[in-house]
Amino acid sequence: FYMYYHPCRAEKGGYHIRVAVADQPEGPYRDTGVPMTDPDKNPFAIDSHAFQDDDGQWYMFYATDFLDFNETTFRGTALVVDRMKSMTELEGNPQVVMRAHWPWQRYKANQQSHGVVADWYTLEGPTVCKRNGTYYCFYSGGCYQNDSYGVDWLEADSILGPWRETGRENGPQLMRSVPGVIGPGHHSMVTTPNGIDHVIYHAWNKEMTDRQMCVDRLDWTDGRPSIKRFQKYISKNESKN
Repeated sequence: FYMYYHPCRAEKGGYHIRVAVADQPEGPYRDTGVPMTDPDKNPFAIDSHAFQDDDGQWYMFYATDFLDFNETTFRGTALVVDRMKSMTELEGNPQVVMRAHWPWQRYKANQQSHGVVADWYTLEGPTVCKRNGTYYCFYSGGCYQNDSYGVDWLEADSILGPWRETGRENGPQLMRSVPGVIGPGHHSMVTTPNGIDHVIYHAWNKEMTDRQMCVDRLDWTDGRPSIKRFQKYISKNESKN
């Protein structure tokens, strides 16, 4: 059993991906002693998600920082994918899945990061699945500390992309803030024995005092994922735009 996690180096700061192994799911887990991403070369790598393709090859999706930007591609945290040489080693050739480029994906205005004060945008929490021949990469965008946080998705015909958007600039399509569930995101997926998908995610309660775990059924209609709790609000908002 392999558990991927993202510690912060106390002496230098920054997060990286590590893996611990165990002979049974409840542990005890033992760190392999070797980081999967080099914290000296990449001081920020989080939210790793391992995905096995149909041919048995494993890939790791994760979030990392980008400092370059232009008018259509923003500075901030975004998504990459790397081939796994084994369950404990990456190939070391991460490819961009998607960069932030919509206003709703802004994490914070005038944030100090990497020695620069500027607007910072965030895509994080990738979760990948394949349904009916199409790859789906769900991700969370915005700021988890407020109601801007939500979940959108990308589609591709190949695990390495190119990944395409199906939505528009008016916000996340799968999950967004609704009454009683504020800033939902960073979900994992579970498929029940009868083939029904569910998402497990975290969100603020209505008082914004606790971030709690939630679960909802994920439905598929003509290749489009949706969650009943959110869909009526998302459809209503999109109809206005």
